[in-house]
Amino acid sequence: MTNSINAKSILFLIMSFLLSFPSVAQETKLMVRVKSKDAKFIGTSIGGAKIYIRDAFSQDLLAEGITSGSTGNTEVIMKQAHQRRKNLSDSNTAGFLAKLDLEKPTFITVEAVAPHNASHAKVKSSTQLWVIPGKDIVGDGIVLEIPGFIVDILSPQRHETLDSSLVELKANIIMMCGCPTSPGGMWDANDYEVKAIISKEGKKLEEITLKYTGKTNTFSGNFKGSSGFYEAVIYAYDSVTGNTGVDKTNFILP
Repeated sequence: MTNSINAKSILFLIMSFLLSFPSVAQETKLMVRVKSKDAKFIGTSIGGAKIYIRDAFSQDLLAEGITSGSTGNTEVIMKQAHQRRKNLSDSNTAGFLAKLDLEKPTFITVEAVAPHNASHAKVKSSTQLWVIPGKDIVGDGIVLEIPGFIVDILSPQRHETLDSSLVELKANIIMMCGCPTSPGGMWDANDYEVKAIISKEGKKLEEITLKYTGKTNTFSGNFKGSSGFYEAVIYAYDSVTGNTGVDKTNFILP
């Protein structure tokens, strides 16, 4: 009986001793990729996507970085049928590999803001999941989708005073991954509605259709106005995917 009590006491002391030490953190890899809706991955060529990984409860920042690498294999991503459990990415495809030091299962928020270098076109996408110490999530990893187009007005320049009443409206329009748009191309400009909404001193005047110029990504149209202060809002819209994009400028006619 005494020996049994002593054995239990020793076991209790050993367990207390072990529990008095903090848990040992384990490195856990988490791959995060960001994909443009109806297009490819967002990587180095467009400035990447900014990634934030936080503890969902405490909001502590666990990791941050920018996706880097290529937009991926066009044949695999855009042409082949997608199969369950088959990766869309390869070793060169853009992503951010986070290395988290975890002591316990942790519920996290993963957030992407992209494209990182196009401030007026940035879109935020996020998800949440449990990560387990030592249990890596790699391959395609966590894939966040960013919808839309990047629309950049080329003409008129912002706050430009023009010397003619005939105004050329010109814009560059690409996918959020930087993929090009053109009639009959993989990202077919024939499917997109591109228009300029013209306002004068706060009052909407008209909408003008912008047509493909013959140069990849470039669309233009003309507007004839009179003396005053104008705003042009140029948008792109794909009715099939719901992708949209907008840019704005102001110009002056003397």
